[in-house]
Amino acid sequence: MIKLDKPTNLNGAELLAELNAGGVAITEPPMVDGNGGFWLDIADNDKAKATPIVAAHNGTTVAPDTSAAKASLLARLGITADEAKLLIG
Repeated sequence: MIKLDKPTNLNGAELLAELNAGGVAITEPPMVDGNGGFWLDIADNDKAKATPIVAAHNGTTVAPDTSAAKASLLARLGITADEAKLLIG
């Protein structure tokens, strides 16, 4: 486990993809401890590659999954997704 500075806008899934694209082997999501420490489960020799990737990370580019909210709205309206598509066109 390597401790780095926590990005201001952290998106764990996006950061995993960025680290993998940068050649940093990581399979576990980043962790933030009770003291605000930011930890990555990476090899010690990957710290030099991971540091600039984490520093440049801005977790605002991946849209949140809204499928549950959409399903809830459709259920409240009493229509299916196919019916909503027909209504919208």
